[in-house]
Amino acid sequence: MHTVAVLALREVIPFDMSTPIETFSRARLPGGETPYRIRVCGEEPEIDAGAFTLRAPWGLEGLRGADTVIVPGTARPTAPLAPAVGAALRQAAADGARVASICTGTFPLAASGLLSGLRATTHWIVADRLAALHPDIDVDPDVLYVDNGQILTSAGAAAGLDMCLHMIRRDHGSAVAATAARLSVVPLEREGGQAQFIDHDHIPLPAGSTLEPVLDWLRDNLSRPLTLDDVAAHAGVSTRTLIRRFRDQTGTTPLQWLHHARIRRAQHLLEATEEPVEHIAHKVGFGSPTAFRDRFKRTTGVTPRAYRRSFS
Repeated sequence: MHTVAVLALREVIPFDMSTPIETFSRARLPGGETPYRIRVCGEEPEIDAGAFTLRAPWGLEGLRGADTVIVPGTARPTAPLAPAVGAALRQAAADGARVASICTGTFPLAASGLLSGLRATTHWIVADRLAALHPDIDVDPDVLYVDNGQILTSAGAAAGLDMCLHMIRRDHGSAVAATAARLSVVPLEREGGQAQFIDHDHIPLPAGSTLEPVLDWLRDNLSRPLTLDDVAAHAGVSTRTLIRRFRDQTGTTPLQWLHHARIRRAQHLLEATEEPVEHIAHKVGFGSPTAFRDRFKRTTGVTPRAYRRSFS
């Protein structure tokens, strides 16, 4: 039987911890047998899990002999990793265990050195922090999970369920994974990646920014086929000055900002109205529905219709 060790670290996120326990426990082979044995392991005898205190049946020794080790997210992902935890994770990998993380559990894996030189993901809201702390990791914030073979990482919350179902499918095939998915009342595969869930609002500008009136005007005129010259003329500056101010104050270009704002407006319309996609494309300033669909999918990872199915 395949042993799955779920490692609860300090300030573990209960949702992340319960996801692999429930998902692997629900897997059944064609004959009805249970293919997985679950061990809940604690970094310490008692673990603060926010709303409650966890007493795990196993300590770090529970990682020894496990076939899969899963590290759920923690509320303080950048807290120093205890040397004993790092050593236990490295030893489990050296012994051949499959090691995976859910949400901010990527940070302990990174601190242990197991992600060095690999592609990985984590919750989109802390992806930049992971990349800054560990430049040797190729951080991809736009996917639900990354499978490197022995090492896997998943994005926030429900993406851990996607990754666990993926591992069940790897182990026992699509039929067993599909049954586990049905028991969890979720699809076996979801469309798109994290990009569809990211809040695409722009970072607020400092009060009194010289760009505030320009950005307000852009928001009011998203449906117009604006050019860089149009925006510069409204701002009363040269295109070169406009580009420099946008770079300094928003970190992007005027046209990139405009595309971003149009997609965000389109997301709201897809969520809150039943207007046809073609009408929304026109309302947010795209010359054709095809151009709108291409830009929307490039930004969010899914088509406008798939986005509407998920969020309307």
